[in-house]
Parts: sequence; structure tokens; C-alpha cells
Amino acid sequence: MTDTITTRPEAETFVHPALFYQGLEEYVRETGSFVRGALAADEPVFVAVPTSRLDALRQELGPDAASVDFADMTELGRNPGRILAALQGFADRHPGRAARIIGEPIWAGRSRAEILEATRHEALINTAFHDRRATILCPYDTSCLPSSVIADARRTHPTLIENSRTGSSSAYTAAEVVCADCDVPLPEPDAAEVCLEYAAGDLGEVREQADAWARRVELSPARRGDLVIAISEAAANSVAHGGGSGTLRLWTGACGTAVAEVRDGGRLSDPLAGRRRPSLASSNGGRGLWMIHQLCDLVEVRAQETGLTLRLHVSPAHV
Repeated sequence: MTDTITTRPEAETFVHPALFYQGLEEYVRETGSFVRGALAADEPVFVAVPTSRLDALRQELGPDAASVDFADMTELGRNPGRILAALQGFADRHPGRAARIIGEPIWAGRSRAEILEATRHEALINTAFHDRRATILCPYDTSCLPSSVIADARRTHPTLIENSRTGSSSAYTAAEVVCADCDVPLPEPDAAEVCLEYAAGDLGEVREQADAWARRVELSPARRGDLVIAISEAAANSVAHGGGSGTLRLWTGACGTAVAEVRDGGRLSDPLAGRRRPSLASSNGGRGLWMIHQLCDLVEVRAQETGLTLRLHVSPAHV
């Protein structure tokens, strides 16, 4: 084992360590050391962690905090499917330089559904950054996170930092295997309030029924519009890329969350589709999935032999 990662990565090297910590003191010591090492190497730094950790790290860094880009992960990563694009966007803004990033996508209080999508995100980081000079440090609070989350962190990170020491993870697993393991069956709702089968000529009806249903649930006009657009994009993808037809189900979940599920016979040929910003010339459906991730508070993805399922969540409390 070697010391904590604070130095510049070698040329064309991607480093993705999980930092296992207990308590705020260890957290700010380890993350603060990582940030200061990056600044000493004149590397750009982006920190995206939950609010309480963000404030503590800012205080620890003092004047050095002015040289760091910060984001509240509880907002940026509310939908885990949005995180990867933000990390890549930061790296893209600094071409020719080794980006240094702290990203904490899983914290106490995350739902099981959010944790599954965040675990998928962690695995896909290795695919998205494999040929880039970057280090992405991912903290995990071992004092309050379930043992299953820590076990998955060992599978999604090639490098582990424990007790201020760095070593390789013997449990590291290929991204496609981890993503397949995340494709567990989605729980069935108590009752779907709308169930609509649609094909190419029915997209107008899909929008109308989605809008009519959304008006009956407790969503603001803006959030209702977000949901209807997301459903429209998902249904259009079914027609264009999912075998020409699909099924829409709508229901109200916990705390008044509006849930829309779109099932079709499609395949997700690119696991990064929707998780990275598509080019303007994209014509493979990535733009629709991208928009869906931006509009929803959670997007659950299930890519199985029988087809593709997208379950979209829009919360009335989120503005």
C-alpha cells in the first residue's frame, strides 16, 4: 500500500479511488489533503458533495477554497443520472490538464432506488473516463452506510483508501457486470392509475393523457410540464428505437411523487446514453434520454432481454 493519492496522475491515466471514512474529522482531513495536493500540482479541482460535507470542507480549506469549484451533490446528484455529465463537463473545460474531482453520490438517507442508480453511475465512471487524465475521489461514510453499499463501492472502484492508506481493490468488477447486477426487477405499484399502449400514431394521445393525469396530482405547473415533456421523449424513443410501440403507466408514489413508467422492446446499446451531453448532431436517441435525465428527480433504468424500462420520478417538493 502507498500513501493517500495527492500527487499528479501519470500521463493518460485515470484514477478512481473510493475513500472509506468514519466521521467528519477524517473526512475533512482526507478530502482536504486531496484538494491541496491538486492545487499544489496546479490542477483544476471540482468538489460535488452533500451540503454538510461541502460546508465543512470549505471551512477546512480556508482561503484555498476560492480556487475550487463546488456543487451541492444533493441538488446536482438528486438524479444520479445527471452526475456523470457534470464531471465530464468540468474535465472538458480544462483540456490538456488532469482534472481532480471529489464526487460523493451516495449518502445516508438515499433511497434504495437512488442507491442502485448511483452505483450504476459509479461503475460507468470507469467507462466514461478510461482514456482521460483525471482522478475522481468518491467518499463513503462507513459509519452509517449499509454494508451492501460499501461492498458495491469495492466493486466499482479499482482503488481504495482506508485508514489513510491506498491500495488496489481485489473486488473490482467490470462496469457491464455491475450495471447488469443493478437491473433488479422494479417493484410493482399498488395500482397504476393510467395504462396506455401506444404506437407511432399515438404520441399525441400519450401527451394528452399524461397532461390530464398530471393535472390531477399535486405538481406545480412547471413540474407538470417537465413530467409531460419527459414522458413524450420516452414515448418518442419507444417509437423510434424501441420497436415502434410501448406501454405507459402512471401512478402516484410516496410523498406525492408522480411516477411514469415507459416499457418497450428496445435495447440500450450505449450504457452512457443520456448520462453525457449529446452533440447537436446526435441522431441515436441520446438527446431524448439526456432531456429525460435533466427533467426528472430520478430515472430508474432497466435494460433486460425482454426490452427497456424507464421509470421516471418527479417530486412535487422539488422546484
